[in-house]
Amino acid sequence: MSWTLDLLRSLNDMPIRDVNDPLFASYGRVIGAFDASPLLKIMEEQTPIPETGNVYVASEPLLENAGNVMETLQNTVYGGMPIQIGYCNGVNSTYNGFEYHKGSEVNVAVTDLCLVLGHVWQIQNNTFSVNDAEVFFVPAGTAIEMYATTLHLSPCRVQEEGFRDVVVLPRGTNTPLKEKPQNPAGEDRLLLETNKWIIAHPEREPLIRRGAYPGVIGENKEIRYKEG
Repeated sequence: MSWTLDLLRSLNDMPIRDVNDPLFASYGRVIGAFDASPLLKIMEEQTPIPETGNVYVASEPLLENAGNVMETLQNTVYGGMPIQIGYCNGVNSTYNGFEYHKGSEVNVAVTDLCLVLGHVWQIQNNTFSVNDAEVFFVPAGTAIEMYATTLHLSPCRVQEEGFRDVVVLPRGTNTPLKEKPQNPAGEDRLLLETNKWIIAHPEREPLIRRGAYPGVIGENKEIRYKEG
C-alpha cells in the first residue's frame, strides 16, 4: 500500500480508498494494458502547475498528437466517437462542487491525486450532500474511466507542489454553449457549458460567478496532505 495513502488516511476524517478498491466499480474502472507514457512525458515537461488555483485546457494538440494514444482511446473506450485530450493541473484541495457529462471521462494521473466522487442519482432537487461523496486515491501513472453517472470535479492534491491530470472527454465537452436553455428548470439549471452539468458549493464563489448552481449541501471539506 502506498505510504502516501497511509498518510492521507491518518490526516483526514473521511474514508480514503485506493482506486483499485472494489467500491470504485460503481464509479468507473481502472484501464489496464494502456501505454500512457507519451502523455506523461508531455505533461511533466510542458504543462506547469500554477502557483494558485487550477488551470484546465479542454483540448491540447500536444497531447492529442502524442503517438497513437488518441486513436487508441477513441476506438476502444469511446467506440469511435470523436474525443478531445486536455489536462487539469493545480493546487486544489477542497471539494468545491460536482459535475457530470453525458459520456465517460478518462483521467490519467500524472502525479498522485485524489478524486471526490458521487452518483447522479444522489442528486435531489438539484442538490447533493457532501456526506454522500466518497474519496479515492489515484496513484501516479494510473489511467481510469469514470462513467457518465459519476459526479466529480477537479482532483485534489496530495503533495505540496500540486497535481497534474490528463482529461479525456467527448469532443466539445466543457466548451461554451452555443445556446443556453431559456427559462431553465430542473436539470437545465445545472447546465453551465457544453455537456457540463455542475453543482457548486455556495462558498465556491468563482464557480458561482460563472453561473454554476449553488446546490452542494454541507461543509466544503478539504483533503489534508500534511501536518498543520
